[in-house]
Order: sequence, then structure tokens, then C-alpha cells
Amino acid sequence: MERNSNVAISVIVPIYNEEKNLPELYRRLTDTLLGLGLPYELVFVNDGSKDNSLLEILRLSQTDSAVFYVNFSRNFGHQIAVTAGLDVCRGACAVIIDGDLQDPPELIADLYQKYQKGHEVVYAKRATRNGDSFFKKTTAKLFYRVLRASTATDIPLDTGDFRLIDRKVIDYLKQMPEQNKFLRGQIAWLGFSQTHVLFDRDSRRHGTSGYSLGRMLRFAMDGITGFSDAPLQFVTRLGFTISALSFLIILYAVYSHFILHRTITGWTSLIISSMFIGGVQLLSVGVIGEYVSRINRNVLNRPLYIVQGSNLSQNAVAVNGGSRVSATHM
Repeated sequence: MERNSNVAISVIVPIYNEEKNLPELYRRLTDTLLGLGLPYELVFVNDGSKDNSLLEILRLSQTDSAVFYVNFSRNFGHQIAVTAGLDVCRGACAVIIDGDLQDPPELIADLYQKYQKGHEVVYAKRATRNGDSFFKKTTAKLFYRVLRASTATDIPLDTGDFRLIDRKVIDYLKQMPEQNKFLRGQIAWLGFSQTHVLFDRDSRRHGTSGYSLGRMLRFAMDGITGFSDAPLQFVTRLGFTISALSFLIILYAVYSHFILHRTITGWTSLIISSMFIGGVQLLSVGVIGEYVSRINRNVLNRPLYIVQGSNLSQNAVAVNGGSRVSATHM
């Protein structure tokens, strides 16, 4: 499909099992973008949906020439889907928004208004999180504060990926080859002029979140290991602390045996100390293993995602994706 190269704003929407949300999402997006009076494009990235999301996207693309899609061969994950959208978008700026309608499409007008004032990054900051469980709110709040305290990168608190970014930011993101994507951290690391717009996050309309507890933990680990070496520093300091404590205990045992003539005995204390040290060793190996795993994934240099189908030209996908994408069918 031919595309307008003079696109003012691209909207990137990662999709995973959002069949019931897509009609309303499309309507609200187009109403908002038409209200801006600017040439735009909608880029839907189907991340291996199990429902009829792809069929709905195909229908939209056949009736609206501003709708483009990239269909993955399987589920590669939310951050990879957003990356694919950034790879192929043509706008002078791009908005990243999820397809679950928790982030209101109407806020794009406010984001663009801030962008026109000279800011290269305008992120949507959550004032409230309606529909999220107490556990999710608490863990998310804790994670971002721990991440911010453990890294020199000023990652905004209480924000997701819903934001508007300038073309220069997109171009720099394409130069970041890491496999374990944490886009909100990468964007913060780039710097530039950044500001925010407050909003109340809605509850999910249909379906369930694609972020299970396991995926949330994996995402948190990607963020911490990608932007902080604090876990490695913690392991090193813990090793020194335990070694120093063990040395003091040895000195006390020698003093007690030769000076006080009282030998320290106790099966329970021996087992507890052995299990404690063994647990610390396993924890240390696990932390180091996380960093080694990231190195291994980048050294393998496999395609970041596989495109099974798209209404974009093969050249457009291949050129923008570079070595990060493999296209099996267009």
C-alpha cells in the first residue's frame, strides 16, 4: 500500500487479544486525530493474538487508507510490538498507546499541544489507576521507586508507555540494539526536553490483561538490569559483609576454644549458617546470571521479531527494521 510520506503524527497500537476493544478504539482515535486536522496514520501491531483481532484490523485497513498493520508470526511481547511500530512509522512524531482503552485516546490532543510548545517527549502520567488491583498498584509503585533510586536515569514515576515522542527520539531508539526492551527507560535515558500530562486511567473495558505476574516480573527485571548495576553492587557488598562476619565468628571460635576453654557446639547453628550462606550464593549466581543472559541474547543477534504479514511494502519493513526484523510474507 502506498503511504503518505508527509505524516504529521503516527499512532502506534500494540494489539494482543483486543478484538472487542478495536472498534471503539479506532473510532475514538480517528475522531481525535481528525479533530487535530493533521495528516496521520494508525499502525496496529498484532502481537500473535489468539482471537479475531487480526481480522478486525484487516477490516479496518480495507476501509481506511490511514490504517496500516504489522502481523507477527507469534507473540513476541508488548515492548517488541511497540518497537516494530516505531520501526515502520512515518510521522514527524509518534504516539504510543495500548489497545485496551485504559489510556484515553482523547488525551492525544493534549499531548500534541504540549509537543507544539517545543517538548520532544510528552508522557501521560497517571493520577489514578481505576480498575487495577491493590496488589498491582502497590507493586508498580514500589518497582518504579526502586528503579529510580538504583539508577542515574531519571525515569518518570507512575507512567506507562502512553506518550508522544518526536522523530529524533524515534531515530535514536532505532540505534539501540538490545533485545530486552524497556522503552520508557530508554526514552528517559535519551534525555531531550520532557514534560507530562496528568490523566485518570480507566478500567479495562473488555478482556483480561496480557501481563501475567510472570511477565510483570520479567518486565521489572528487564528494567532493573537494563538501567542499573545496583544488583551486582549489592551482591558484591553482601559477599564482603558475609565474609567479614564469618571471619569474626572464626576469631571468636578460636578465642573461645584457646582462651575461654569453651568449644562452641551446636548442630542447629551449623545447619542454619550453612543454609544461609548457600542461599546467598544461589541469589548471587542468579543475579549475575540475569546479566549474563542479557549479554547472551544480544550476542546471538537473532531477529527481534518475525513479520508474517503486513499491508506495508516489504522494502519499508526491511529498511526500517534492519537486522532486527525478518519478514516471511508480505
